[in-house]
Amino acid sequence: MSDPLLYEQDGHVVTLTFNRPEELNAFSDSTMIKAFIAAVERIKADDQVRAVVLTGNGKAFSAGGNVKHMRDKTDMFEGGPSEIRDAYLKGVLRVPPLFYGLDIPTIAAVNGPCYGAAVDLVCMCDIRIASPEASFGLPFVNIGIAPGDGAAWFLPRIVGNAAAAELLLTGEPASAAKAKEIGLVSKILPRPGLVAEAQRIAQRIASRAPLAVRFAKRLMREGQHQSLATHLEMCAAYQGIAHTSEDHHEALAAFFEKREPVFTGK
Repeated sequence: MSDPLLYEQDGHVVTLTFNRPEELNAFSDSTMIKAFIAAVERIKADDQVRAVVLTGNGKAFSAGGNVKHMRDKTDMFEGGPSEIRDAYLKGVLRVPPLFYGLDIPTIAAVNGPCYGAAVDLVCMCDIRIASPEASFGLPFVNIGIAPGDGAAWFLPRIVGNAAAAELLLTGEPASAAKAKEIGLVSKILPRPGLVAEAQRIAQRIASRAPLAVRFAKRLMREGQHQSLATHLEMCAAYQGIAHTSEDHHEALAAFFEKREPVFTGK
């Protein structure tokens, strides 16, 4: 069987590709989840990685949970309430703190249908672009389960409560155009060039001062729940570090010498 997740690195950019097209890149089985967690841990351990692109192989980005496994009560859906709870906590729910917690930018290139837990993964990304063939569905209520992978936390923060409620409570999918309208994605691009555009954005980010990029991402994340006073204190602390960094000095030198800076992340 082929690797469930492809890990490809080009300079400072890693592209992760779901690689079970025959299963529409379903995300709930233990093999896929373990592969994804291992990839994120690998990224965290590699200081050379400065941006990540996430996409899917085949016609789907990811179908989310495997409904056949739900029907057959296998894999993470086996057992009683306590067993299923533990399976969630020890499996798919290990992903959000790790992936959302990455301090480098992540970009979702949604090449096709994206459902359930896969929408959560997209919401964890900092930048989200899609092809016209993409659709976004959160059909938890359609199959009698709760939005159990973080959607009720992530989605309102991105599209607002009203749009999130419509998606979560009706179970009706949103087209790529609708996703752009509500702010779930920022661009719609033809599928053949979608991943290349995501990688172009990632390479551009990777060419910036790594420490400054990480600070910018963290400030945006923390600013969602901080008071202004606390946020400004955090800004000041980060500026104190940034202004004394080697990359800041290199950026200034490059600016006045009219050349491209060479950043080291220090």
